[in-house]
Amino acid sequence: MSDSEQGLGAKTSDWPKALFYTALVFSIFQIITAAFHPVSTQVLRATHVGFLLLIVFLSYPAVGKSRPWQPLGWVLGLAGMATAAYQWFFEADLIQRSGELTDADMVIGVVLIVLVFEAARRVMGWALPIICCIFLAYGLFGQYLPGDLMHRGYGVDQIINQLSFGTEGLYGTPTYVSATYIFLFILFGAFLEQAGMIRLFTDFAMGLFGHKLGGPAKVAVVSSAMMGTITGSGVANVVTTGQFTIPLMKRFGYRPAFAGGVEATSSMGSQIMPPIMGAVAFIMAETINVPFIEIAKAALIPALLYFSSVFWMVHLEAKRANLCGLPKDQCPDPWAAVKERWYLLIPLFILIYLLFSGRTPLFSGMVGLALTSIVILGSAIVLRLPSNAMRFAFWIALGVLCAGFFQMGIAVVFGVIALLVAVCWFIKGGKDTLTICLHALVDGARHAVPVGIACALVGVIIGIVSLTGIASTFASYILAVGQDNLFLSLVLTMLTCMVLGMGIPSIPNYIITSSIAAPALLDLGVPLIVSHMFVFYFGIMADLTPPVALACFAAAPIAKESGLKISLWAIRIAIAGFVIPFMAVYDPALMLQSDSWLAIGFVMLKATVGIGIWGVIFTGFLLQKLYWWERVIGFLAGASLILATPLSDEIGFGLALLFIVQHSLRARKLKRLAEQG
Repeated sequence: MSDSEQGLGAKTSDWPKALFYTALVFSIFQIITAAFHPVSTQVLRATHVGFLLLIVFLSYPAVGKSRPWQPLGWVLGLAGMATAAYQWFFEADLIQRSGELTDADMVIGVVLIVLVFEAARRVMGWALPIICCIFLAYGLFGQYLPGDLMHRGYGVDQIINQLSFGTEGLYGTPTYVSATYIFLFILFGAFLEQAGMIRLFTDFAMGLFGHKLGGPAKVAVVSSAMMGTITGSGVANVVTTGQFTIPLMKRFGYRPAFAGGVEATSSMGSQIMPPIMGAVAFIMAETINVPFIEIAKAALIPALLYFSSVFWMVHLEAKRANLCGLPKDQCPDPWAAVKERWYLLIPLFILIYLLFSGRTPLFSGMVGLALTSIVILGSAIVLRLPSNAMRFAFWIALGVLCAGFFQMGIAVVFGVIALLVAVCWFIKGGKDTLTICLHALVDGARHAVPVGIACALVGVIIGIVSLTGIASTFASYILAVGQDNLFLSLVLTMLTCMVLGMGIPSIPNYIITSSIAAPALLDLGVPLIVSHMFVFYFGIMADLTPPVALACFAAAPIAKESGLKISLWAIRIAIAGFVIPFMAVYDPALMLQSDSWLAIGFVMLKATVGIGIWGVIFTGFLLQKLYWWERVIGFLAGASLILATPLSDEIGFGLALLFIVQHSLRARKLKRLAEQG
């Protein structure tokens, strides 16, 4: 569901003041801790969760959609903050008596667990809390189960210690990543959105593709891919770019279900689109202990193939239904859009450079966020300068000031921002810019809530899995199945991801399946990054598959069509998303896990031809409508190219050539007959 359905949907300017300032303080706390590290990582995690609980209980009702009863909201929210204060105040004592809980520790531990479960239920419904309850019950009563599932038994105090204290439960790796990288990148995206980056992306895409065959749908694909570079959130992408692209597609003749499917499919692809990708990518990098750049590199070719295939499906559907684009004079000039807002691209390019030069995501995100705020504030001042020479000199001076960061640290950047804020306060229109920045800070906290709560609650699963060792039991089942058949193990893992994805977002889905299924794939010989990317991809695809299809139901009210119909179209459009992970397992060169550029080039060619032909058979149209037997040949050609058996590539290329040649000859013949007739 989108935020609008969950309780934080009103414009931030319409929020109650208490909620607004709580969110503002939350963002400021996160920025200060990211920049200066004044507290330990344990205190950071605890305070992050405390703020999340306070915001949830102030804004999400226990039932329904009305505003929660504030006295109870404050009691529950402040109880959540009290658990953080306890961790902060008694930090040294908790470390010294690790594992030996006092009565006060037990009370705080139980309160924290109950509040996190209830907050998650309010934010994302029953599915994830129920799954986590099953794991919690397993930790408490698993000693009574039969066979391999039985564990040695753990006391209530051991379970509470595991979940509420230390870094293996609610304050585990996902919470750490949420409190550091994810929050900064969400803030980064919020600042760029407030500054007009969405307008830049949509105008640029409209100018390039709006007038071409099927232009409105191609605009949706390209703008969503570009939006993915700053949001990294599929559902957020649907409800932002979708407000513009879905009505546009419908206006030009696309069926509502197809229009919604294109937007949902493109938006979910934003989570696999480097350089920023979704929150899962940061969690993955931390989980498998590899630099973030390795994750981004592995995702690059699959992401390009994914968006190329969606673009191809849109093109074929437009040809089949003869859907023209917009008149060229109604499309904006793409380069004029860039010229008008080019400065917004500076922080994005610098962020990409820092990430790909080996800097940590925390450092890159902090610099990117600081630069974005400097660019927004600086552009408000530049507009008041009388000449281009003065404007140029201003930007040069600003750049020199910021360069002091490399000698004297982040305090210099904060000093520059404070100076720009002071100038904006006194110039005409400057206060409007300051308001934009203020609302961006609050908006960032708003978008961080569902992600942060999910990251905290899945700590229950991580804590119980690491305590009981159930992951190795599950992995042994998959290994037993996969000893003779890797494909069957992959299908089982895919189904696990898809079933879990019916009720929970991609972040907890990835964390659960990567802790249980990914080790089994690793033991079957699948490379580490590829095994984790496999479960990551299918966690995302679950947001497009019925019956739940989160992204499709987010698109439904905009398209004015049922989420199920949108989902059925989304599956067809996103066929590449279901194929690429399997191809990468059988040929890791697809994820750049090879030193041979020849191998990488060959697997790209193979994937492009296979996915391209499958796009044709699922649309049922290329140059003409396909006959049933052409679909059979095309399906076999695509399947042969996806498989990695002896001679399958040769057979696949041969069938693909046969399919294209005979279809081209048939289409030419029909065209000639039509001209003669």
